[in-house]
Amino acid sequence: MKPGFLAKNPSVLTFLLVLAVVTLGVTFLSEAYGSGVISTSMVKTLGKTLCLCLIAIAMDLIWGYTGILSLGHFAFFGLGGYMVGMWLMYARTREIVLSSAAGVLPMTPQELQDAIATQIFGVVGSSDLPLVWSFAGSLPMQLLLVVLVPGVLAFLFGWFAFKSRVTGVYLSILTQAMTLALSLYLFQNDSGLRGNNGLSGLQNIPGLEAAGQDAVSVWFLWASAGALALGYLAVAFVVSGKFGSVIRGIRDDEARVRFLGYSVETYKLFVFTLTAVIAAIAGALYYPQAGIINPAEIAPIASIYLAVWVAIGGRGRIYGAVVGAAFVSLVSTWFTGGRAPDLPLGFYTVKWVDWWSVLLGLSFVLVTLFAPKGLAGLVDLFEGLRPPKRGGTPLGPSEGSLREEEAVE
Repeated sequence: MKPGFLAKNPSVLTFLLVLAVVTLGVTFLSEAYGSGVISTSMVKTLGKTLCLCLIAIAMDLIWGYTGILSLGHFAFFGLGGYMVGMWLMYARTREIVLSSAAGVLPMTPQELQDAIATQIFGVVGSSDLPLVWSFAGSLPMQLLLVVLVPGVLAFLFGWFAFKSRVTGVYLSILTQAMTLALSLYLFQNDSGLRGNNGLSGLQNIPGLEAAGQDAVSVWFLWASAGALALGYLAVAFVVSGKFGSVIRGIRDDEARVRFLGYSVETYKLFVFTLTAVIAAIAGALYYPQAGIINPAEIAPIASIYLAVWVAIGGRGRIYGAVVGAAFVSLVSTWFTGGRAPDLPLGFYTVKWVDWWSVLLGLSFVLVTLFAPKGLAGLVDLFEGLRPPKRGGTPLGPSEGSLREEEAVE
């Protein structure tokens, strides 16, 4: 009897257990459900960190396992945030308009829509509801668009790029150009998404005002942890079977995989689209916790940071992407939030708020040069201290030859 998926991948159970313990620990230490040791702002930071871990997993699948260095996945992350943000802003503005009109004559549907449009788009000098907001009043439709809009964009982009057999650095430049074009378009006031102002007030969830931000932050922490667990399971399942072997083959020697008869472009397109959807879901959970989204959030530099997180954690290892994203995110919060004390050198005082980007870049260079396996390499080092568990009759003369049980697996 062949071992099941979880039996063959014990690291998945370990990760899920650690994630559950961390989530429960934060819950019992939160202000809403516990002792209050962890503040509401810190709970939000941890929830956002879990979302960043989810998009890091997507980046690891497309780059670490498939060998495609995409510098555009934060565009899909931002689109997911915009899709859910449209409903949040529309529904909240609707409540404000209706409450302000209470006690007067009931508004017609058209008057209500015009009032909502004026409230939302008055800041950019418009009073009309753009076409892209046609489904903003429907939460199910906007949640569907969280998946459809980034998924369709990734599919179309990937179709043309992969069918044209664009690879390597040229493909990375194309993904970066796509992100830049989208960001510049969203900066325009006539984009239908309020230009540079973006969508704000997203932390105020319609219908949950009475719950308070302390409780809502914990609920989003649970949702983020659940999404991360499902994303980890999905990616681990994808890379553990034959499909995973093929995409690793594409990463290592694309020409040979194509020669063996596999449709390389189809595999690439599937992975590119799947990771775009995962990134969008992460963004849809992230921005309600952040409270605001604007075009600067999806600038090309954000996707470069994403690649740095995965590289520091250790690409080609799912847990490495999680470790890298969590480590960099939390350390970044500590340095840029003013918690790190300044470092006086006599002739100059190092202010970490200003020097964090330099420190991150230096860390990336050092990891690339001296620890190419990233922080996850520490796990490999520990595993290397233990002898491998092997069984069956050797199929070759040397001690390291493949064995019968391994061949069957």
